[in-house]
Amino acid sequence: MKALTEMKIDRKIIITLFMMIVSVTAMAQVKYWAKNDLNLMVSGTSTLHDWDMKAAKGECEAVFTVNASGHPTALTSLSFVTPAEGLKSEHSGMDKNAYKALKTSQNPNITYTLTSATISPDGTIKCMGKLTIAGTTNNAELIASYKLNADKSITVSGNKKISMKDFKMEPPTFMMGTIKTGNDIVLKFSLTLKK
Repeated sequence: MKALTEMKIDRKIIITLFMMIVSVTAMAQVKYWAKNDLNLMVSGTSTLHDWDMKAAKGECEAVFTVNASGHPTALTSLSFVTPAEGLKSEHSGMDKNAYKALKTSQNPNITYTLTSATISPDGTIKCMGKLTIAGTTNNAELIASYKLNADKSITVSGNKKISMKDFKMEPPTFMMGTIKTGNDIVLKFSLTLKK
């Protein structure tokens, strides 16, 4: 009887260990990246008309926990960097004033580093992290949506409203101060992360 009880216990331990191994292998940490194939746009207003600056340069690295079907279940790390002077409008004079406001000579990059994240089954990623613009770093929440593509790459897109004054930036002016930009800008982004 004692031997039978011990066999049942051993069997339960083996089954438990097997289930643990299966669950660990079903979830994996996978590193994804994107480089110089980004779709970034900064939009703002001015006393004359609305304006846009676009960029494709930059790098993003992320580590997702994915399930057996490749769907992300967690985001454990993310870092993003883009050169501030990679942002371009259709007017070089506007670019020059924007770079001055961004203080690009001392702070050439715009960066975001993740501190925590949650992923919802509906395809929403909610990130908290450190956003650095013009040499000033602030806590920033980013909410994005993701789509798992047929090749198992992940396309992430979203937008973020930013106050220039929160980053100690003076909104640029043009034409000797007769045209003034608004304080608030919107950053829109879309990028495809690959393994």
